[in-house]
Amino acid sequence: MSVLVYTENWDGKFKKLSFELISYANEMAKQLGTEVIALSIGNVEDVELKSLGAYGAAKVVSVNDDKLASLENQPYAGVIAEVAAKEAAKVVLLANNNAGKAIAPRLSVKMKAGVIAGATEVPSSYDPFTVKKKVFTGKALANVVVKSDVKIVTLAQNSFGLVEDAKDAAVEAFDASVEDVKTAVKETNKVTGKVLLNDAEVVIAGGRGLKGPENFGPVEELAELLGGATACSRPVSDEDWRPHSEHVGQTGKIIAPNLYFAFGISGAIQHLGGVSSSKVIVAVNTDKDAPIFEAADYGIIGDAQKILPELIDAIKAAKAE
Repeated sequence: MSVLVYTENWDGKFKKLSFELISYANEMAKQLGTEVIALSIGNVEDVELKSLGAYGAAKVVSVNDDKLASLENQPYAGVIAEVAAKEAAKVVLLANNNAGKAIAPRLSVKMKAGVIAGATEVPSSYDPFTVKKKVFTGKALANVVVKSDVKIVTLAQNSFGLVEDAKDAAVEAFDASVEDVKTAVKETNKVTGKVLLNDAEVVIAGGRGLKGPENFGPVEELAELLGGATACSRPVSDEDWRPHSEHVGQTGKIIAPNLYFAFGISGAIQHLGGVSSSKVIVAVNTDKDAPIFEAADYGIIGDAQKILPELIDAIKAAKAE
């Protein structure tokens, strides 16, 4: 028996998301008295594969096939199911991101396994298998029980953290039976020179309270100062003040940074559904009754356009000391 983790890589490099999954799996494996097996799909160097051992992976299974050059749910699910059977995995872990949400349902059907989506803690019980997750856009918690022989869990980003437990991970190449891929990627456009929103530890978001696209300069400046990413509410992206790729919320990107700033965002339930997993939320709004303050850890009642420059100056002064 083992705990299998599907780890994603970006251009052959693992990011925090994958290391957090291994850390979570390692804690679960300790409680089960078993080991963590990591699965990597794509062209990744052995040195990078072995880096997963720093967080508890005992072995890394590497599948590199040209058919898997682009993510297509069905063949990816087939490979994960095949490796899970090979390693006698009773628990399969994925990230609760776009890839994980797309693959997990197919994997569930293939493996006749129950799914717990968006777990926030390691299981509180293994008999029956019980895991806590957020429900109702983060307003409540539920203990979900899965009774199938194999369990699939997708982990909510930034809910567990990184825990080092160095192991000398063995790297094993595996020739999986890959289904024919029916989708062809003709062009790929990647954002360069910026912190990606889903990977950012700090996110600076602006809403309609900034009153126009010309007023988002300080948002970008603050994000650069803090090494973070910029984001916006849906009305802002709908008005084309900011790119739609920056829209966070229930109908946009779901994020979980360590620090989330909301400038001029009222905090509609759809927006909070996408940011409620943030570790710390700081809200700035002129309306003292804005819903965002109910979710915020820190709130400032005031004009975001006046407070942003003052905050930027204070951070610059602190960095200069």
